[in-house]
Amino acid sequence: MSLIKRVIAAAVCIVLALWAVFTAKTQQPVLLQEEKQSPDSLIVWYTDDSLTDYMEAACVAYNEMYGVRVLPRIQSGDEYLEHINEASILDDGMPDLYVITNDMLERAYLGGLAVKADDLVVNENHFSKAALEAVTYRDNPVAYPFYFETSAMLYNRSYLYEMAQNQLMAESSTEPGEEAEAEEDQQEEADPEEGLTDEEKIERRINEALPDTFDELLEFADTYDAPMNVETVFKWDVKDIFYNYFFVGNYIDIGGENGDDPGVIDIYNMDAITALTIYQDLNQFFSFDYEDISYDSVLEEFIEGKMVFTTATSDAIGRLEQAKKDGTFEYEYGVTLIPKLSDNLISRSMSVTNTVAVNGYTKQRDKAESFAKFLTIYKAPELYTSTGKLSACNTVTYEEPAIQAFVTEYSQSRPVPKMMATSNYWLQAEITFSNIWAGRSVSEQLKQLSEQIKEQVTGMEISEDYIDVPKQNEDEIQYYDEDAEREAAQEEENSQN
Repeated sequence: MSLIKRVIAAAVCIVLALWAVFTAKTQQPVLLQEEKQSPDSLIVWYTDDSLTDYMEAACVAYNEMYGVRVLPRIQSGDEYLEHINEASILDDGMPDLYVITNDMLERAYLGGLAVKADDLVVNENHFSKAALEAVTYRDNPVAYPFYFETSAMLYNRSYLYEMAQNQLMAESSTEPGEEAEAEEDQQEEADPEEGLTDEEKIERRINEALPDTFDELLEFADTYDAPMNVETVFKWDVKDIFYNYFFVGNYIDIGGENGDDPGVIDIYNMDAITALTIYQDLNQFFSFDYEDISYDSVLEEFIEGKMVFTTATSDAIGRLEQAKKDGTFEYEYGVTLIPKLSDNLISRSMSVTNTVAVNGYTKQRDKAESFAKFLTIYKAPELYTSTGKLSACNTVTYEEPAIQAFVTEYSQSRPVPKMMATSNYWLQAEITFSNIWAGRSVSEQLKQLSEQIKEQVTGMEISEDYIDVPKQNEDEIQYYDEDAEREAAQEEENSQN
């Protein structure tokens, strides 16, 4: 229900008790008559209702500390920036500052709805490199990093604990002769587990079992003696680009370091082809039904113990903790960094940073900037406990290793670009990934994607030179021309005849 409708509803309410019931049912922040905006108060807009308690507490705390009233107003996410622009032009309850995702910052800045942020605050002392890249436009920060989302590797810790425990039990039951032979083999190198307790040995082996590369993940899947409940070692939402993009995040460049340079569009290159060939090959190893998969279904199967590893966003922590309270999740879990693609190719997750932008139309810029700093830095330690969202401020520390893994993954992530000309890149990339997963030519699919995006940015028809598909030999990757190989095979057949 919109604010206008609530005001109308309030006007026809005679009994104050009925008004209280109405506001309780809507669970939306409502401004009472005495709380309407005064000339020296600020208005902050946001769209996510899970922020409501945090925003209200921050506004009260700021007023108590600085004597400035801040009014939080939740808005619909539909045409959000358009509504900010309209309210600003008409000066009709416009926000002095607002929460917005970093991919919208170019549009906001060029429309006069965002201004340069204080670079004495928005710097490496408070934010990671990824957070700074997310809010930087034309070499200047144009918003304050607030909170983020990215993906990391979620794993069933109970399964790995059981595996390590079984290993120790098997070793303890080794025959005396075999034990002596094993000790003789280890004489030349020290036993890394010497002096450790059984629990410390188990912990060490759990950490060793976590894959550093996808080759190690495949090796684990080949050798793992899975419990009956496990249907697959690794499964993830291959439909959603957010959970796939780590394959090419380091090798596709849209807009340069800060995602704002139209002169940098690097999609079609050998590293990206090789990375997505690894992605395609996983379809042969971890075969599952593409049509029925979704992030929710994968997370539900993880809760049911049907897999060991998956990729997930930070919201999974809250869902797993709730499932443990409900008794529907009977395991322990952990979060680690997404493995490298190979010894030579690294993974790099995508990230989205929600930011706080100061409206260029505000008449109280200094106050708005002060509250933006208060919201994103001073109150940042309270953000996760209040909302379940992870602060982009790097001075916030978390005791839980699972949360820290997401923070580390975010710090080295690839922020979504902010160029308006590439706004449909994610939809096109998702189609490309889908076609590659289905078995279509990796090189051809990336070539088409690159040509399309470059044409959008430049306004000119682009034709990329075809890159030959990489072929894996025993020791190294070689590149070959498919037509030339067919001709060579035909010549060999003719010579044999």
